Amino acid sequence: MSETQGATSAQAVTPTEGAPDVALRAEGVGRVFGHGATAVHALTDVGLAVHPGELLVVRGPSGSGKTTLLNILGGLDRPTTGSVHLAGDRELSAMPERDVLEVRRREIGYVFQSFGLVPVLSAAENVEVPLRLQGVDARERTERVAQALALVGLESHAAQRPYELSGGQQQRVGIARALVAEPRILVADEPTGQLDSGTAATVMDLLRDVVHERGVAAVVSTHDPILMQRADRVVELHDGRVVERTA
Repeated sequence: MSETQGATSAQAVTPTEGAPDVALRAEGVGRVFGHGATAVHALTDVGLAVHPGELLVVRGPSGSGKTTLLNILGGLDRPTTGSVHLAGDRELSAMPERDVLEVRRREIGYVFQSFGLVPVLSAAENVEVPLRLQGVDARERTERVAQALALVGLESHAAQRPYELSGGQQQRVGIARALVAEPRILVADEPTGQLDSGTAATVMDLLRDVVHERGVAAVVSTHDPILMQRADRVVELHDGRVVERTA
């Protein structure tokens, strides 16, 4: 999608209630930090839906609420108002913490701007972490880690530690780690923020291809207009409120 395509709507996305092809949806989500006169309304009445095989980009300036929204969609935070639902109409935002933890381990993959790799572990060992948390047996872990590294083109770098890899390679390890558990949903907060423009485009191309080929529902935040061209849809946040722009 180019910057000149699409029309901007003044209203938030209104997801279809209980739509069977929706992997993740937010309804009336608000997030307030603090109380009284000093309260900060980071999000207000946000609604959106993400479908399997769709790359949804959330854009907006610093302080617009992007990270807060992604944390709520990924189960890392809870909304003050509104709700977040997974496929099957399961309300993530109302689950007990132990159930949210299980969803995060098995259904949601995370990619972070800072890469989030463990420095003392090799690339393969970093990718293996989610499988260890799931209790996957050693043989299957080895096979799936190798497949994940091959997917991001890093099979020959499996034994290297993060400091031995370039920024782009570290982020690809992060993507492999996010995908190794075969999640239904991928949440990526500014995944190219520390990369040069060429490497960033390569990483976004990889994310787009994985999303389309594997049917993953992905929500990615970025402020780079070039990267938005890889998106299926773009949602813009302004002062914690959302408007949608479609391709």
